[in-house]
Amino acid sequence: MAVLSEEQSMLRDMAQDWVNNESPVSAFRKLRDSGSRQGFDPAVYAEMASMGWTGIVIPEAYGGTDFGWFSLGLVLEELGRTLTPSPLASSSAAAAAIVLGGSDEQKDKWLPRIAAGEIVATLATDEGPRHGQGAIETRHFDGKLFGRKQFVDNGDSADLFVVLASDGWYLVDGGSAGLTRSTRSMTDSRSHAEIGFDSVPATKLDCGGEGLTDTILDQARILCAIEMLGMCRQLFDVTLDYLKQRIQFDQVLASFQALQHRMAALFTEIELTRSAVEGALAALDNGGDISVTAAQAKALANDMLNTMSREAIQLHGGIGMTDEFDVGLYIKRARILENAFGNSAFMRDRFAQLLAF
Repeated sequence: MAVLSEEQSMLRDMAQDWVNNESPVSAFRKLRDSGSRQGFDPAVYAEMASMGWTGIVIPEAYGGTDFGWFSLGLVLEELGRTLTPSPLASSSAAAAAIVLGGSDEQKDKWLPRIAAGEIVATLATDEGPRHGQGAIETRHFDGKLFGRKQFVDNGDSADLFVVLASDGWYLVDGGSAGLTRSTRSMTDSRSHAEIGFDSVPATKLDCGGEGLTDTILDQARILCAIEMLGMCRQLFDVTLDYLKQRIQFDQVLASFQALQHRMAALFTEIELTRSAVEGALAALDNGGDISVTAAQAKALANDMLNTMSREAIQLHGGIGMTDEFDVGLYIKRARILENAFGNSAFMRDRFAQLLAF
């Protein structure tokens, strides 16, 4: 684990206390069972905004705290630990895209509202069932956008879309005429929607240079990876506690050496994943090319969460798949995040291409 500053330690502790007391897994269950299309509780998100979390990667000039990507990662890791449903990651990724490629006018219009938690923003990228599959067909013509985007995170309630088109990124107001939303029911019980653009007004992000698209996507991948790390950490802790309590053959399961070895191996792999993810967050704060570190972090997080979620189910025995136990909720969220912005195969292929293997 990286060495934290005093301010970062305070932020981590505050986030940890808040999710434990205000947003345990039971809060997610309650929201899921309510059938809310939003996929999050606006009152809870307003509370996050009041703590300054919604503006962590937004410059102070636009109402943010500019506390850095590593600090945002500390918060997202804790939210991932308890499956807290919120648009914090998607809004932060969208805000960062505007910081990178937006004009002064675009920044003045949108960033203060995102930082204050007044609006929800999100990226709209994929047009098929898999990330990076096929050419981008969304087109911009005469100031209007035409196309469709699949499985947009928080698409049901987003007020601002940062849309990837064939010739770059565009900002689209969620209330624009010609914009349609179709809810997609996914296994993680979060908000995912297909968004249609039929002659929708859009303004281009054109200040980020040639590598803008890759940078925006890499930032989103790193944010996914830190949420996944938090889930791995919680699954490990819950599973270890269960092994220390469950008695089989008149012995506590944790006393079996074979299970001790499995848990030790999982702990080691989680810490290796942490090194990669924290390294990627540090690279974001330090500037420069993040493509390799992002690919590495997302690939390792994909693999680790896949393994840890399966191991947690198995080590809990048959009860692991029942809805009464939380571990089943984690494996559902895991499968969505593993495919967001690139599955393991995609990320390894990208890593190889970047290093010219």
